[in-house]
Amino acid sequence: MLIDDLPTPALLVDTTRLAANIDRMQTKADAQDVNLRPHAKTHKSPDIATLQREAGAVGLTVATLDEAEQFAEAGFTDLTIAYPMVGAHAHERIRALRKHASVRFCVDTEAGIAQAARAYSADNPARVLLEIDTGHGRCGVKPDGDVLIPRARQIIEAESLRLAGVLTHAGQSYAGPDASETPEEALRRVSHQETHRILEAAARIYSETSPPVATADFTVSIGSTPSMRYFENTEHEGLRITEIRPGNYVFYDAMQHTLGVCPLDHCALTAYTQVVSRHRMPNGTERVFVDAGKKVFTTDTGARTSGFGIALYNAAFMREHPHVQITNLSEEHGWMQVPGGATMGVGDRLRIVPNHACVTVATQPVLYAVDRDEVVDTWPVLQRLRHT
Repeated sequence: MLIDDLPTPALLVDTTRLAANIDRMQTKADAQDVNLRPHAKTHKSPDIATLQREAGAVGLTVATLDEAEQFAEAGFTDLTIAYPMVGAHAHERIRALRKHASVRFCVDTEAGIAQAARAYSADNPARVLLEIDTGHGRCGVKPDGDVLIPRARQIIEAESLRLAGVLTHAGQSYAGPDASETPEEALRRVSHQETHRILEAAARIYSETSPPVATADFTVSIGSTPSMRYFENTEHEGLRITEIRPGNYVFYDAMQHTLGVCPLDHCALTAYTQVVSRHRMPNGTERVFVDAGKKVFTTDTGARTSGFGIALYNAAFMREHPHVQITNLSEEHGWMQVPGGATMGVGDRLRIVPNHACVTVATQPVLYAVDRDEVVDTWPVLQRLRHT
């Protein structure tokens, strides 16, 4: 089947670019002597996860219990839930999942640790990762604050829990450069922050408490595709980064491109859409409307992005359309502004690199694997489940 035979809108994955992205990140992990545990929330696809595992990934990172359960059902049984797990219902599901999968999850608060301690038993303790805030300002404890050691001790002293390591996400890598930096300098700064701050936290835990595992077996886990661009492992008081968890790298997207993480021709995911309407405005600009709106693209924007995606005039070579800007999104419409006369007519099709691949994929039931203009496979996307 050819791409032109697909209904629109559809999400296309260029298999050549996908394979190259997977290989590049695995090569980086091997060179830096770390395990690669990719974050599967980006693709939510057992087929793509299989490609990552075959390339050398040690397991998967997931964001939700739905993802954990469905990936386990698909045969992926080494899972880290990189999210604070709270509530009796969540722990009930984790207990069931642990019967046929190895599962670790995050904690970062006194209440969350106490809930987890009550949910498991001393004869089958849960392995948890203490989340560290290395600068993003979301969840996690500060590496240099006065909360880190009490939280670590709380886990260590709970007979039903095992402190398996520490984990962070350098979400500040998406903020882009400040006024005094180049994009490269910003990425290097954040990568350094992420690595050194989490190692500082791990070293404090070992110097001020008595973890039950040797430093060689203590997980020190970092993530964020942008901060991986210039990641270099290092040692601090006998501890090193042991694991990286990038997710977006399998596809990349417009945000990664404008941050300086990758060239546009590394982007493997595009939205395939068609023109449904076209109107000339009084100022001579033309409005072109496509059948992909908020329910396909995310409304996310990022540092240095312009509009809601990058329209391509040549998808084979990933050449950006020089005169098209995606200025607005309705639920089912993408609004494109074209100065002067548009070359696209009603019924014409085009491909657009989304701003944020992770959210875009989560809106669709399938991904179409393509080789040039041919559809070579259809990959289901895991769906959010309803639990009562």
